[in-house]
Amino acid sequence: MDESRLPKDRLKMSKFKLDALLDITLSINANLPTAGLLRKYESILREDLGIGKILLFKFGEKWEILLNSGFPENFRNKIDVDRDLKCYTEITTEVHKKPFEAVDIIIPVLNNNIHIAFVLIGDIDEEAEGMSPVVKHLNFIQTISSIIVVAIENQRLFRESLRQEALRKELELAARMQMMLIPDNKKLPANNRIRVHGFYNPHYEVGGDYYDFLTLSDSTVGFCIADVSGKGMSAALLMSNFQAALRVLFTADVDLGALLHKLNTVVVLNSSGECFITLFIARYNLDTRILEYVNAAHTPPVIIDILSGTSSMLRQTCVGVGMLDEIPLVGKEKISVKRPTKIICYTDGLSELTDDNGNFLGASTVVKHFPNSRPISENIAALIEDLDIRAGNPDLFDDVSILALEIP
Repeated sequence: MDESRLPKDRLKMSKFKLDALLDITLSINANLPTAGLLRKYESILREDLGIGKILLFKFGEKWEILLNSGFPENFRNKIDVDRDLKCYTEITTEVHKKPFEAVDIIIPVLNNNIHIAFVLIGDIDEEAEGMSPVVKHLNFIQTISSIIVVAIENQRLFRESLRQEALRKELELAARMQMMLIPDNKKLPANNRIRVHGFYNPHYEVGGDYYDFLTLSDSTVGFCIADVSGKGMSAALLMSNFQAALRVLFTADVDLGALLHKLNTVVVLNSSGECFITLFIARYNLDTRILEYVNAAHTPPVIIDILSGTSSMLRQTCVGVGMLDEIPLVGKEKISVKRPTKIICYTDGLSELTDDNGNFLGASTVVKHFPNSRPISENIAALIEDLDIRAGNPDLFDDVSILALEIP
């Protein structure tokens, strides 16, 4: 080659590199999609530098192949990045060993000494007219690969942040909608015949706990507390469906056993056998002071005689709703409430909290705070403060719900 041409060739190559970097930078600033950036990158390497084969690995959430140009499709399946490539920290030429028989050069791309990409090059055309041999431009290839990979990763992170923000807003909406299913304490009765107060603290934005209080007739009220065997959105969706069914089916005169069978059918159909619901459901007659209930595998509520301070449990009477296609037997119980009484229903998110020795609290915290003449709203507030039940408490691992009734 005429040596007088060398400065001109070097000038031409320097201009090419600057133009390529400028083009890529402008494309990134213009938010060119990933596919467009990869097309520009491939064109620079293949058409301008005469490289026949390119394989570009990138790490995001995991190692993936961003570009395979020229290599056989099955070739990439032979390479395990952690096993075969992590050992390369410098540009390596003349590889030609298993599994890199078709590879001439391996170019690692690092950020703060951490691998973020690998470029595998093969089938080099070192005699392309007007271009210097590719081996002289490996640092340029490494630089432009780094720019492309970082830009594409930033695009992925931006898309992920948008997706997370959309999901956050959806969860906020779902949480607000779920709170609409939980009775507002301001609307619950507080009179000389019955007083009701509740508390609900989901572990996540939405939860699988539910409680309700219904006026079924002038003299009859109904109440329940339930817990889905799961957490998060799927549990919340099943519970919202369950609440809708219960409100339609629960009437002043429906047999509680028949009600449980109907609710069981609803849950089996909607959960496909993947979830079940524990449920305590009761009906109370304000005139006769008769309480009838069914406990479908739920944490037993505590019933307290206010005058004596003695307490007992409203034990389980049948399996959970949705555990079996058909509930074999629904046990129903009746109690005559003759003295001032408190009934405290709660989910296992409360009973399975532990003390300093790691023992389950069970009903002990209820028995501690409720056998007194203080209003049930104050009892619940004292319990919540005592156990530090609040959003963001790392010691809580489940939804916590409480529904308390006082019958004077």
